[in-house]
Amino acid sequence: MQLGTVIGHATSTIKHPSLNGWRMLIVQMLNNARQPEADPIIAIDQLGAGAGTLVLLDSDGRHARELVGQDKSPIRWYTVAIVDEVRS
Repeated sequence: MQLGTVIGHATSTIKHPSLNGWRMLIVQMLNNARQPEADPIIAIDQLGAGAGTLVLLDSDGRHARELVGQDKSPIRWYTVAIVDEVRS
């Protein structure tokens, strides 16, 4: 699991069929100090997260493929929760 901040959403006219109907977010991963880490990633979202939202992500590819309903889907990251409060 990884903490990240939604920095936008992605729109694609051509994409893998398993991604049709899914919201795709652009998420900046955060390190333990809640500072940006590495390049942003694309994650599918069914929770309604928007720009500026702190989210919890998972990269379990098998579960992501089950979520979209296709074994050959290229999806890796998906939102697990919207974080209301972070305690140290």
